[in-house]
Amino acid sequence: MNPKSNPFSAAGSGLIRGGLSAYGEKIFGSGSEYVQSNISKCFSDPQYYFQVNDHYVRNKLKIVLLPFLNRGHWTRITEPVGGRLSYEPPINDINAPDLYIPCMAFATYLVLAGISLGLSGKFTPEALNWKFVTGMIGWFSEVMLLKVSILSLGGGEAPLLDMVAYAGYTFTGMCVAVLGKITLGYTYYLIILWTCLCMGIFFIKTMNRTLLSEVRSYDSSKHHYLLLCTALTQFPLMFCLSNISGT
Repeated sequence: MNPKSNPFSAAGSGLIRGGLSAYGEKIFGSGSEYVQSNISKCFSDPQYYFQVNDHYVRNKLKIVLLPFLNRGHWTRITEPVGGRLSYEPPINDINAPDLYIPCMAFATYLVLAGISLGLSGKFTPEALNWKFVTGMIGWFSEVMLLKVSILSLGGGEAPLLDMVAYAGYTFTGMCVAVLGKITLGYTYYLIILWTCLCMGIFFIKTMNRTLLSEVRSYDSSKHHYLLLCTALTQFPLMFCLSNISGT
């Protein structure tokens, strides 16, 4: 018997094709939703981190460079969105992380590095390119330190771009240090110690009240040691990256 002329065979083939098609759509659909949910969880919305204005930038720089003068709270502001709580953007919350200041600070750091190299007679495109590479390595290392610190506390996830933003604030302190080295000479060493101390305080406050609050649970016995370790790493990192003409 010819299968093509058998109505039962044709109907069975149609049901099989329809079932496989529906099953395939279900698998790929759920897989796509899984990938999108994990991307959203890790990276958040990049546009969120650039919603800033002049008022936010001025006040954020004060908090980053002079954290001990902040008399307000360090927790982030939430708002109900779609039946769940969501964080307010930086333009509405001074404690929200942003990428505008870190990116501008990194660009300013490279400009100041070029000026410092020029004044010391060591400027070459390769030397400036090396400063870019070492700056990116330092930024990446800071992000990894925050990531490892959070994971070592017992689980939970914080958005990757949050950690990139917080780690990038280090370059604001380095800009001050490099500028001090260019204009004030040996007082640079006092400036670098001061900026390292301020950045350490900022990281302790930020991790304690903001970043760790996004983690579902953590081992409190490791809490203070990790905060202290994160603060202390600012000293070698900033000394290394701000020592422009020494390389």
